[in-house]
Amino acid sequence: MFKWLQSLITTEPPDPNDALGPRGENAAAKYLRNLGYRIITRNFETELGEIDIIARDGKTLVFVEVKTRAEDMPTPEEQVNEAKRHQLTKVAKLYLSRYGVPQPPARFDVVAIVWPPGRQPQIRHHQSAFEATF
Repeated sequence: MFKWLQSLITTEPPDPNDALGPRGENAAAKYLRNLGYRIITRNFETELGEIDIIARDGKTLVFVEVKTRAEDMPTPEEQVNEAKRHQLTKVAKLYLSRYGVPQPPARFDVVAIVWPPGRQPQIRHHQSAFEATF
């Protein structure tokens, strides 16, 4: 019991990398809004996985994967591998099933952010970064 009580009182310093992902998603959402995208939802989560940002670019529904890293090696884009693309496709199809037929045009974008400590983020936006995997 003493260890349990001590764990409630003792706090470790926060990991500075913990906030990097949410900061990157906030920066990506602001960047997309500045381009004229309308953010529909963020962190759309299902039992199949999560999509960071769902937005509208004109009439097109855009499923956005945001990858934020403190360094550019490996690049954030490289982290959106085949397995991740397949998972995003499944979640997007589930989201699109709400619309019935016909479904709106849709695409997958990747926003890659390199944000070294103490510096400004570098944002790279890849429209139509990949096609649905099935």
